[in-house]
Amino acid sequence: MASEKTSLADKASATVEMREDTSSTPPNTIRPVNSQTLPVTTANPSSTPSTDPNTVRAAVLREEECYNSLAYAYPTRKKWIILTVMGLVQISMNYNAAVFSNAVQPIAKDFNVSEDYVRKGQMIFLLSYAFGCELWAPWSEELGRKNVLQASLGLVNIWQILCATSRGVPQILAGRFLGGLSSAGGSVTLGIVADMFEPDRQQYAVAFVVLTSCGGSVVGPVVGGFIQQHLHWRWNFWIQLIIGAAVQLIHLFCVPETRSSVLLDREAKKLRKRGIKEVYGPNEGRSWRQRFTVREVCKIWARPFVMFCREPIVLCLSLLSGFSDALIFTFLESYGYTFEQWHFSPIQLGLAFIPLLVGYVIAYFMFFPFFKKQQALMIRSGTDALVPEQRLKLLLFLAPLLFIGMFGFAWSATGPPIPWAVPLAISILIGMANLAIYMATIDYMVAAYGPYASSATGGNGFARDLLAGLSALYAKPLYHNIGPKGLRLQAASTLLAGVAIAVVIPIYIFYWYGPWIRSKSHFAKKVEADRRARMGESGSLPIALFHYHHCPLLPRSTERAFNLTTTLDRQQNQASKYMNSHYRPGDDAPLSRERGAC
Repeated sequence: MASEKTSLADKASATVEMREDTSSTPPNTIRPVNSQTLPVTTANPSSTPSTDPNTVRAAVLREEECYNSLAYAYPTRKKWIILTVMGLVQISMNYNAAVFSNAVQPIAKDFNVSEDYVRKGQMIFLLSYAFGCELWAPWSEELGRKNVLQASLGLVNIWQILCATSRGVPQILAGRFLGGLSSAGGSVTLGIVADMFEPDRQQYAVAFVVLTSCGGSVVGPVVGGFIQQHLHWRWNFWIQLIIGAAVQLIHLFCVPETRSSVLLDREAKKLRKRGIKEVYGPNEGRSWRQRFTVREVCKIWARPFVMFCREPIVLCLSLLSGFSDALIFTFLESYGYTFEQWHFSPIQLGLAFIPLLVGYVIAYFMFFPFFKKQQALMIRSGTDALVPEQRLKLLLFLAPLLFIGMFGFAWSATGPPIPWAVPLAISILIGMANLAIYMATIDYMVAAYGPYASSATGGNGFARDLLAGLSALYAKPLYHNIGPKGLRLQAASTLLAGVAIAVVIPIYIFYWYGPWIRSKSHFAKKVEADRRARMGESGSLPIALFHYHHCPLLPRSTERAFNLTTTLDRQQNQASKYMNSHYRPGDDAPLSRERGAC
């Protein structure tokens, strides 16, 4: 351990440059090499500011210089423990959104108001949730994932108390609004995935996050049925609080900080304590006023919405995913009316949602062979050899299950003598399609937008929550007013199936014309240009040569480490030199995983 620390200290010391600056830079300013000026007081905070006109040029730590201190270097087991806890967070947040429907009828009866009035709490929560995800995500980039998520979970729990102790429906609606706005949601969770996994290793983790997100919306009605039948409606919120508090404590003790910039700041502080005064983290040396100007905060907050409106890929895929989610929420409204024909109790009605969860799990595991095949392609031909459109391939087969399942459910849910198990079995197909659409669109955006993926996927989550929230306005009238009397359930579900056909068609357009559509997208064009620069026009580098497992100090961007040109010959040349000097034939593992191994 001591040798590791010494090695890193020597490396950091070697990067520090002390040189005279004759420019107009003010005294006592640290100017990192190739970086902006970072004003600080002095190297020694207790001393008096020096009037020496010389400027200290100091190194700002980069990811490749202390890779083993970042979340990328966490052991696989630790990464999946963190992912499991984040899965609980996702389940908790989506449970909060879904379980409220079981409190609508008891609240309306208790306060002597209409159910439609109380049901606005469902819509308000989802709409505020859509905006809350986008408001929290930028702060997690600046202040760290853990602090932001703890603040989010804490506020959500506080608003549960407001709802549980309310003396009227307006207080409940206010609590639901504040709870949705306080929910950080999937944007921060996907950010944590990006912190721990390189882009070519993210697919399994992203699929797990999608599964827990969809699964939470099923856990809500399953648990809610028992609450509705056996407990007072206030326990609907008290149990949300109990689950939320437990998840917050688990997150507090089991999930460390993963944001790279925050971890680099911490590593720089450790180095300065060991006597290396001229090493700083990327966020150090700037006051809060400098880091968080009104203009900068507004710009960061606006980016997901700007991309949603101006980027064809984000707009179309987000609407695709959003309409799919809205269809599911509208379709679930029919469960109460449909299974009333078989005289289901609230508990039985809640358990009727389990087939959807079965569909989610089946679709989740169906992606695994495709992930394995795609990773084999990247190992064989290079990270960038897998074009984004190939990530939609499985969706081509699973997406049609959305309208097939809805058609089948519509005309099998006619009541006895048809067994109730028939529509429930068909709903498995709907669950498979819903998870596949969510997963594939997220995966496509991550591949198409690279460093801008957080904002792009934020637009996806925004559309899903927004359109799902709006569906609460028309779901009940749809099932009461469409079609002739006696066939209204079938007519409404058939209409939804027809809309689902229109929702699925863009998937095939993106698969066949994706490159052309990406060429019309500003951010996607920049990522594609970088990809071509790395690959060259005639091929790409094998990932086995450059994957970070062969070198703990290797950065996420290989061109920064090796200064690769756009020609394949130059790339292969440097790859050969690297392999000859750092890798012995026959080795199955890196020469060393310690700091300074490269």
